[in-house]
Amino acid sequence: MCGIVGYTGFKPATPILLNGLVKLEYRGYDSAGLALAARNGSVQIIKKVGKIHNLISTVKHSKISPNVTSGIGHTRWATHGQPTDINAHPHSGCGNNVAVVHNGIIENYQQLKDQLKAKGHRFKSQTDSEVLAHLLEDELKKYPVEKAVPQALAKIEGTYSVVIIDQSKPDTLIGARSGGGALVVGLGKGENFLASDVSALLAYTREVFYLEDHEMVIVTPQGVTVLNLSNGKTVKKQVAEIAWTAEQAEKGGYPHFMLKEIMEQPTALQDTFTGRLDPSTGKVILEGAFWSSPYLKQFKKITLLGMGTSYYAALVGKFLLEKYLRIQVEVDNASEFRYRNPIVDKKTLVVVISQSGETVDTLTALREAKSKGAKIIAICNVMGSSVTRESEAVLLTRAGPEIGVASTKAFTTQLGAFWLLTLHLAGVRRAMKPAELRKKSHELAKVPLQMESVLKQTKAIEKVAKEYSTYFNFLYLGRGFQYPIALEGALKLKEISYIHAEGYPGGEMKHGPIALIDSKMPVVAIALKSSSTYEKMLNNIEEVKARKGKILAVIEKGDKEARRKANSVLEIPAVAEDISPMLSVLPLQLMAYEIAKLKRREIDQPRNLAKSVTVE
Repeated sequence: MCGIVGYTGFKPATPILLNGLVKLEYRGYDSAGLALAARNGSVQIIKKVGKIHNLISTVKHSKISPNVTSGIGHTRWATHGQPTDINAHPHSGCGNNVAVVHNGIIENYQQLKDQLKAKGHRFKSQTDSEVLAHLLEDELKKYPVEKAVPQALAKIEGTYSVVIIDQSKPDTLIGARSGGGALVVGLGKGENFLASDVSALLAYTREVFYLEDHEMVIVTPQGVTVLNLSNGKTVKKQVAEIAWTAEQAEKGGYPHFMLKEIMEQPTALQDTFTGRLDPSTGKVILEGAFWSSPYLKQFKKITLLGMGTSYYAALVGKFLLEKYLRIQVEVDNASEFRYRNPIVDKKTLVVVISQSGETVDTLTALREAKSKGAKIIAICNVMGSSVTRESEAVLLTRAGPEIGVASTKAFTTQLGAFWLLTLHLAGVRRAMKPAELRKKSHELAKVPLQMESVLKQTKAIEKVAKEYSTYFNFLYLGRGFQYPIALEGALKLKEISYIHAEGYPGGEMKHGPIALIDSKMPVVAIALKSSSTYEKMLNNIEEVKARKGKILAVIEKGDKEARRKANSVLEIPAVAEDISPMLSVLPLQLMAYEIAKLKRREIDQPRNLAKSVTVE
């Protein structure tokens, strides 16, 4: 959460920084600000509470020299201190000689603040981040900025991704990272960039590299130097070329990024499978030496780690892996994993699932598992992110940039990645026969087209959304493979419409939630004929109806029995039970979107949320 951008070069810095912040707004949008370094030796700070457009309006009415060619910017998701102009980043010390933008949490900020106050420092904000600006102000009295930064950071306990600009060297930006989310360095000719995400850089460069933990980068228009924060030694970095284009991150005529990303799912899933899934042989072809490692035949247990939507994808993954590998699979919420001394060892294969690859809970859980000897596979959408760099192997989902905060295509491509993982491991361990592998590969190859048929039902889904948009509480029910989809459907509705919704296994309804059911509590029931628990879901529906509950059912096309029992239906094609989650989630995404639209919500940027959660 929170977005950082920095520029130094030969062009006016302000429009580049503002454009970068617009691209990063999905990471936080409580407030935003700029710090611009003029060559006359002053740092000008402009910041404003609210969305980026508030900052843009403020900048238009500010006197900014067109000769300013370096600066830093930040868009905030509040942790310490409410969203206000004063608490917005960048932060400075007592003077305006140095400015800092910071992602992460300074755990010992109060102790440092008390010490600095005793020295005469005056604090303006309620944030932890301002402490760093005052620390730097002290160190800059003794050292040049390149040495002052590591001196100040050494006093900090916690996590950080920071970018600093100092009036003494206005063309120099200093970036550093230690667990506070990604920090990407973009390379140009006569100009260079820093950002939290490559989306802020795509309009200017595709040549990037990522800072690792405990690294610092010195960025000037002429070049960049990376140093190890602990010993000051130079670090060589490998430059990567980002495959995404700037156009991919635009709305493409859709009213919201979320709708665009929902509609992109057939293409995204096809991209996940392309070059990897061979229906003629049933084999899965994956890049990297680890995929042919003897270890994949030897591990005894699988642990899946994720948060939010990624956690629900992991639940589907558990069903797949257990069904076809016949091996023990545990699913853990990553935020709880390292706090309970988990039973993980060198015979445990750990799969971490993260859309951004920077979710701090998932990253720390990954490190906990590695410390116990486990091997790590990452399912992720961002190559070069922390999760991908710290794993033995990566299954890139290839979803492309997902800007809407509520995840859609990242989820379905994660399910696609779990299928690739399942089939690959089943082949390696000979848990599935070649004919069965070919059969499943053929079925999977058809899913993108089947997705398109579901997404064509927008008019029917709009009608259903209008009918249900006036309710304040929803219950989502699913069994087996559809239980995680009930959780995900409920999450989408509450994320973007702010309607209370909860997902449950169908069998759990009688153990408490049934007390809530009446004519004012609609129940979304996923009842697919392909499911081994289809008849039991029909029984659940009857139990709801007996208590005057209203049923919206997700059913297979042509299922007259389920249609007769429900008040309203959303249809998907009939497919195998284990493939159905990639289809049954689609109408639930669209219904949540349409209800949120009717309620005039901020769909792409729901309140209190951020795309990449980089603090615990």
